[in-house]
Amino acid sequence: MIWGLEAMNAGGLEGTVLGTLITPYCTGIGNLLVAFVVGRDGGPGTEVMTNALVNNVTNITLLIGLPAIFWTMNVLPQNNTARGKKKKRGNHRAHEINRLSLLLTLTAVLFFTGAVWALARDGKLDFGDGLVLVGLFLFWQLFHVYDVLKSNVQKNKSLDWILLIYLGALIFAAYLQYVSIDSLDQWLKHQPTGFISSKNVGWLSGWLCALPNGLLAIYYGWRGNPEIVYTSQVGDGHICIPLCVGIFAIYHTFPLPAVFQSGMYLLIGATLVHMFCVLVFGQLPRWVGIALVVTYGVFLYKGLPH
Repeated sequence: MIWGLEAMNAGGLEGTVLGTLITPYCTGIGNLLVAFVVGRDGGPGTEVMTNALVNNVTNITLLIGLPAIFWTMNVLPQNNTARGKKKKRGNHRAHEINRLSLLLTLTAVLFFTGAVWALARDGKLDFGDGLVLVGLFLFWQLFHVYDVLKSNVQKNKSLDWILLIYLGALIFAAYLQYVSIDSLDQWLKHQPTGFISSKNVGWLSGWLCALPNGLLAIYYGWRGNPEIVYTSQVGDGHICIPLCVGIFAIYHTFPLPAVFQSGMYLLIGATLVHMFCVLVFGQLPRWVGIALVVTYGVFLYKGLPH
């Protein structure tokens, strides 16, 4: 997957757009497949919502906090002297555009999370709520497709046809994920007791689907591409909320899990912290990364079924 993403980057998709438009589908396909398998087998929608919340909270706290602790998450270049400003003006402009794109993506997290919270105030999500959530997601994706095409026209660039081959490889990998997740689901059905059992599908699948995000966070954090770390983790959250829960709600009305309110508040609070740090500091400081990881630990302690 990383090889395919690097090839797409070289073929005309820039880092921030790659992290927002392509990477979330690569890492979020597992969440979509979990929703499909649960719906196909007549499972409860509460597990789909739990899967989405666990995945999103893990992304926005743990998997962004860890790269900030071990590496740097500078969205803007850190200029210590004014002497080098002219030389770095073009590079600084590109970083400033990345920061604006990231702030827009974080704003979308607030908007989507707030929309789910508002629609679920009656204690459930139904057909109408699902239509609204899926429609919001599709509009967001069309906006980014337009942004890619506009950027390529302005730079007199065109998307390479070989991108279709890379997309084909990713689709094949998605099929392999479906086979894997379906097998795991069938295995869990034969585990009626204990924490690793069918009654905790939401938590277990949420962690499982976050593993690809963790790999990307480590790889691109080590590579020194904080914009891809940020947008891949934040963008993946859009696949879960609103797309996964929206699609499931269209087919099955479902009540909310016990962890819903705390998950919503944590997502909104962490997103506001990220927006403040990116806007004011141009980076995620190491101490904030530590605080995010500790907050994730508190979320697990309070939310896990004991």
